[in-house]
Amino acid sequence: MQKNNTKVLNAWCLYDWANSVYALVISSTLFPVYYNNVTRQAFGGEEVSFFDFRIANTVIYSYSISVGYLILVLILPLLSGMADYSGKKKTFMQVFTWIGGLSCMSLFFFTGKNIEFGILIATLAVLGYAGSLVFYNSFLSDIATKERHDYLSAKGYAWGYIGSVILLVLILPLVILHKNFGFTNELEAMKYGFLITGIWWIGFAQVTFYFLPNAKEGKTSQNLFSQGYKEIYKVYQMVKKMSMLKAYLFSFFFYIMGVQTVMFLAATFGEKEIKLSSDKLIITVLLIQLLAIVGAYFFAWISVKKGNRFSILLMLLAWIGACIGAYFIQNEYHFYLLAILIGLIMGGIQSLSRSTYSKLIPKDSPDSTSFFSFYDVTEKIAIVLGTFVYGMVEHISGSMRNSTIALTIFFIIGFSIMIMNKLEAQD
Repeated sequence: MQKNNTKVLNAWCLYDWANSVYALVISSTLFPVYYNNVTRQAFGGEEVSFFDFRIANTVIYSYSISVGYLILVLILPLLSGMADYSGKKKTFMQVFTWIGGLSCMSLFFFTGKNIEFGILIATLAVLGYAGSLVFYNSFLSDIATKERHDYLSAKGYAWGYIGSVILLVLILPLVILHKNFGFTNELEAMKYGFLITGIWWIGFAQVTFYFLPNAKEGKTSQNLFSQGYKEIYKVYQMVKKMSMLKAYLFSFFFYIMGVQTVMFLAATFGEKEIKLSSDKLIITVLLIQLLAIVGAYFFAWISVKKGNRFSILLMLLAWIGACIGAYFIQNEYHFYLLAILIGLIMGGIQSLSRSTYSKLIPKDSPDSTSFFSFYDVTEKIAIVLGTFVYGMVEHISGSMRNSTIALTIFFIIGFSIMIMNKLEAQD
């Protein structure tokens, strides 16, 4: 496969534009607000009945994210190994895209009373979104040379932030001016936002699939399931011998636990703890996305000057400060200041984490998807534990503020591991 082809690189970045609308519109903004309100209305308070089990609505939502990513942890190593062996990574990416996009559209039928249906569909949307990313990320080392990984990774995230912001700006008038569009309330307008998000995701992804080639022709096999496990085991044996890669994944595991949990549950925190109205919350998340674009490029620039390790450590210190600040904030203005900080470091930490890992895996490896499955499985196990711990702490203590302290500990551990191992990406 020819590397650094402009059309292919742009098509790869466009998938971030396509699927990032799920991360912003569904998981970070509209759905948490919609979910909290419709379940509160349906059950007369914060406690809901989920298969006759009484539990706080935000706790079961946290657990649903954990379950979705736990399923991915179990199946993605197999699928990525199969994709490497069969040469069909783009096909797998397409399947997960359709699952995610159609699930977003199906959220239109969630009313609050059918909470089991809503949680199931939300979990499928998580599966589609995160499942497609393992194959998407693995194309980075296939289509670009190493010196372009930092820039291309940042560009992909930037396009994703821009695309998702554009869509949210288009949906925002439906919510704020819902009466002008014939909706009875904000929640009814949000349901149409779910439909639009699914159509956007599936539609723009077709451009990516048109230009993005499969990494290789692959091999024929009577039992791709068996070959998938063999591919994963082979890469596992290689990873065990790569001390820098192991140390990086260990550090990444802890700090990304905090990052992803914040991204999934920040809107829920703002709605429940700070009592932000839906329009203010949406505008705040928009601000975070815009700042994330700046942050992705800014910290990529710092990595050029000072190295990936220095840039990541700087961001981890900021994340520690953000989590401590979240525990003490009392009003919406404090929340806005915290949002500014999180926006700046959110894009940078995601972009540099991906590009740093791409530099540490063997050059021109034929098993790039399997290598990236280690990265993605590490991230997804972290999300499982992070969201579960967040929900469990809230369930036990009755406050989401206490959950932010647990996230602070995760960031401190990740920071300490990176300091002790003096990690640095190889050129």
